[in-house]
Amino acid sequence: MTRRAPVLVLVLLLLSAASAEAQTVRWAMANEYSATSIQGEADARFARELTERSGTRIQVTHQYDASSGFRSRDMVEAIGRGDVPLGNVYMGTLGALDPVFLLPSLPFLATTPEDAQILAQIARPAYERALEKHNQKLLFLSPWPAAGLWANQPIASVNALRGLRLRAADASGVDTFKAAGAVPVQSSLADAIPQLKAGQLDAVLSSGAAGSGARLMETLKHFTQIDYAVTMSAVTLNVEAWKALDEDLQQAVLAAATITEARQWDVLKTLVAANYTAMRAAGVTITSELTPEYRNALRAAGQRVVDEWARKMGADGAEILAAYRARVGAPR
Repeated sequence: MTRRAPVLVLVLLLLSAASAEAQTVRWAMANEYSATSIQGEADARFARELTERSGTRIQVTHQYDASSGFRSRDMVEAIGRGDVPLGNVYMGTLGALDPVFLLPSLPFLATTPEDAQILAQIARPAYERALEKHNQKLLFLSPWPAAGLWANQPIASVNALRGLRLRAADASGVDTFKAAGAVPVQSSLADAIPQLKAGQLDAVLSSGAAGSGARLMETLKHFTQIDYAVTMSAVTLNVEAWKALDEDLQQAVLAAATITEARQWDVLKTLVAANYTAMRAAGVTITSELTPEYRNALRAAGQRVVDEWARKMGADGAEILAAYRARVGAPR
């Protein structure tokens, strides 16, 4: 035993040194939405998967409800600078950085989970290239249920839209509903809630999923299902933070991201029905039957936005739309 003791001590010392040198990473993760929103749940799932797959060597601290100080419109630049390493960003607010980010929120283009997933697969390389220009890596995409109109009465006709003070999350929503006769403004949901309570807004264009819906229900008691668009958020990571990881930790990040994105698409397929059940239980009424005339008027207003996006994107946008329409058989 005495001869083996020095060898055992040496082995223990080497193991201790290796353990001390093992990389440990702590990231703050920004999100302007609540912990109980679909995006908050995506963040929590990603963090759990990452902790497990990294052997607890990567730990994520969440900054929900814009507690990081950044709304989605500012987050890409903040992540690129390294002000926050990791964030969940609503893509529709990023049109000023690159029009490709407006693609998921183009009105009435991809309105079902199945079609939205196809569009995301086709457009992903374009999203990755755009984010690389802002010093970050796309980890995963996370969809929202199709947006509708929250108000205190049904918004089920063109007449009901006229003069309606409406919050939209992005420029596509603003342009669509301005063309349809409303008076839309672009703002984050965090900013829209106090405006609603102050009587400065009449309605909100939003999916109202989970936590977001709970906040809207405090003021608005009706939801009109217009199947506007399955919009998208993206979880991105600062490139320097990515490059600083050991290879095994990079693989853990990619695995956690892949699993989380797959789960989000699966959740989306049943989420609308679950949301509607919760909304009705909370006293929210839902209008889902719209006249063909109203649907056509909405789509005509939205088509202007799609056409303008295609003009700005040029050949790249035409290629994406053509590939998407070939897959889903969507009309031109």
